[in-house]
Amino acid sequence: MRPSHIALAVLVTAIWGVNFVVIEVGLDHFPPLLFSALRFLVAAVPAVFFVGRPEVALDGVSPARSKSSAWGWVVGVGLALGVMKFGLLFVGMNQGMPAGLSSLVLQIQAVFTALFAFVALGERPGRIRLAGMVVALAGIGVAAADEGASGPLLGFTLVVVAAVGWGIANVLTRKAAPSAPFTFMVWTSAVPVLPLLALSLTFEGWDRDTRALASLDWTGAGIIAFVAWVTTLFGFGAWTFLLRSHPASSVAPFTLLVPVFGMSSAALFLGESVSPLRWCAAALLVGGVALASLAPAPRNRVVQRVDTPAPAPPVEDHEAHASR
Repeated sequence: MRPSHIALAVLVTAIWGVNFVVIEVGLDHFPPLLFSALRFLVAAVPAVFFVGRPEVALDGVSPARSKSSAWGWVVGVGLALGVMKFGLLFVGMNQGMPAGLSSLVLQIQAVFTALFAFVALGERPGRIRLAGMVVALAGIGVAAADEGASGPLLGFTLVVVAAVGWGIANVLTRKAAPSAPFTFMVWTSAVPVLPLLALSLTFEGWDRDTRALASLDWTGAGIIAFVAWVTTLFGFGAWTFLLRSHPASSVAPFTLLVPVFGMSSAALFLGESVSPLRWCAAALLVGGVALASLAPAPRNRVVQRVDTPAPAPPVEDHEAHASR
């Protein structure tokens, strides 16, 4: 990669890491589910008017049927990524999960992605990847022990389940293989708006939501603009450019910088302390994800037909997308 592209990759991961701090501040202005809904509303809904219809390139399916089935994949990925991942992430952080630790724990999505890919796609991980998954899970165990001793375990559990949602979204996107990834993700980002608003009205209440919107100030508007436009549109747009310009194996490892920026910015701006156990968890989790991410690709993956468009890279990018 040329130096300018390396700098762009580092910039995007820095934005995604700092975004956890912005989310933490935003939770002082908005209920978590409403906050997540506003993020997708501002980021995706205006953008759908400037992109075409989503298209997928399912293996073994005719182009006509792929186009007609694209909306089902859009809804599936949108619910897994927008409602399950980001909805639970915001709720978990609102329950007391620290911003820096959240940025770290979410990286366990790489393990869940590999597990779901084995079940759904038949991608059998090699020994190196399996070893990386075991190390990463050990890191999660250490982080859970640390959080259980010093913070609310419910918030930690919700963030882990959010990582499960990210893993599901990754596998669904890989299976759908959208021919235009940015268009696909714009539409999938529009899907969770109404479900999140409905959940917010159900669990957070009309009064709480309307009070938050009525008291919207420049700080709150700036937070929404940052998480919607900077981390989502700019971040994912730049990441898509990098994935189009370089092999995914060269770009994806940069996501390991997200918890580095997340934990350091949380310590700098929020005063979050990092215990020795948390440093140990970070080393195990980042090291395990690195092994799992950099290991050779599964050997039993189905060979792509010559006349079938190549699958798009998985969404393992977004906050790696949107925290995004």
